[in-house]
Amino acid sequence: MRRLIAIWSAGFAILLTLASPVWAHESVGSATQQTALPASAHSAAATVDAFHAALQRGDTRLAAALLAEDALIFEEGGAERSKAEYAAHHLPADAAFSKVGHSNIVRRSGGSSGSFGWIATEGRMSGTYKGKPVDRVTTETMLLRRVGQGWKIFHIHWSSGAVS
Repeated sequence: MRRLIAIWSAGFAILLTLASPVWAHESVGSATQQTALPASAHSAAATVDAFHAALQRGDTRLAAALLAEDALIFEEGGAERSKAEYAAHHLPADAAFSKVGHSNIVRRSGGSSGSFGWIATEGRMSGTYKGKPVDRVTTETMLLRRVGQGWKIFHIHWSSGAVS
């Protein structure tokens, strides 16, 4: 618990330091969306986009590989406290849901400092899931840790609401 609090405290301090808004207005997976982010955020954003692309393809193995072992996922008011817990519970459902909808990024900001990166995305998802129409505004925050030459996602916070 102390380690988690220390990570959150450090992450929050860095977020406040890096929080100058830089926005993108492209679809998920678009190469041009990263040009609006500071150069320091490009590789972290590529990891986030790779995670989403893996979910959309139903490639849960690759999606899980992009997560740190100690990943903490907040979704729908619940928490999964490790990559293993998420993989055993919501990851397959998240992949199934991602396959049937279309997501657009409305705004995206991000940055990195040392071994810490963050990507914050506002979007909209629409489609049909289990025979019912879906039209949601979405927000997502991903915190990433540099591992070697790449990044691992160690925290995801997702929320969404009906379009009003």
